[in-house]
Amino acid sequence: LPLPAQAAQGPIQPGLYASRDGDSPVILKILQNWAPAVSHYFDKEHYTYAGQHIVIQESIEHYGAVVWPGALALSQYLESNQERFNLKDKKVLEIGAGTGLVSIVASILGAYVTATDLPEVLENLSFNISRNTHHMNVHKPEVRKLVWGESLNEDFPLSTYHYDFILASDVVYHHTALDALLATMVYFCQPGTVLLWANKFRFSTDYEFLEQLSNIFDTSILAEFPESNVKLLKATVREN
Repeated sequence: LPLPAQAAQGPIQPGLYASRDGDSPVILKILQNWAPAVSHYFDKEHYTYAGQHIVIQESIEHYGAVVWPGALALSQYLESNQERFNLKDKKVLEIGAGTGLVSIVASILGAYVTATDLPEVLENLSFNISRNTHHMNVHKPEVRKLVWGESLNEDFPLSTYHYDFILASDVVYHHTALDALLATMVYFCQPGTVLLWANKFRFSTDYEFLEQLSNIFDTSILAEFPESNVKLLKATVREN
């Protein structure tokens, strides 16, 4: 797996913010409840998207608590292509939200965001989203548990939940839940839904997943990021 995205060093780089401000006592209290005993596992990454300073708390103890290249690529694309994909007042679901960076950016861009991930990731995810959006005039994001392929009808009945956009970044790598991930994408992608998926292509399984996705959906590559080997794809329900 690739190394986590690093914070800016020296001059400020696009998409990154170099200052490191202190946290409020309330935020620190929340963080202390979540932080593992070995504090050196933690790092803060600073970014700027859509004119907003974003601080992301990371931990290398869990894949879901690290900002991966796909999240950076998707965040950058959403910021740069607001006319093509206008998120304002749209219902957005992020699957495998991880640190919450993409959900935060989508929220800043005006979306009604539901950020989902595994139970063990939710506390840090909630912390990052709350810290970065509570002071903004945005729709309050929701954080929910979502185990791919499990209890979808019970937790997200289609009679109630319909999303305009499904966002996913670096959710495909060498793990055993790829079939469940694909089933989850199929479940949530209804007619009119746009799936935006950014992924660093590392393994043969990544390309196999892309082939499976293309067999089910109409897919197209929106952008490629050669420096990180990330591809950003759009998928929609195939019209009959």
